[in-house]
Amino acid sequence: QVQLVESGGGLVQAGGSLRLSCAASGTDTDQYVMGWYRQRPGEQRTLVASLTDDWGEVATVYVPDLKERFTIARDAPRKIHLQMNNPLPEDTADYFCLFTTGHTTIWGQGAQVTVFS
Repeated sequence: QVQLVESGGGLVQAGGSLRLSCAASGTDTDQYVMGWYRQRPGEQRTLVASLTDDWGEVATVYVPDLKERFTIARDAPRKIHLQMNNPLPEDTADYFCLFTTGHTTIWGQGAQVTVFS
């Protein structure tokens, strides 16, 4: 059974930095997509960035408005992080990790990020 474990999150001052990590266990697939979504209070969950790993070939996709400040990267097979630089108060949200293959889609439990000015 595939499981996702998220870490990071918390309080961060605007202009600082914060890292979220996510690791998938229970699978050894080398073809998958992992990504980060966020959900602000009262809003729908939306994509932040995603990473496709195809036998070690990595490709990333970003929401254009966040690309200059956020970076998604692969630390190891099935383990990624989201580096948030210069966060803004409007980045305050619950951040969710997603892992998906052709057969399985799993969401992480969510990590709360609060950016204060």
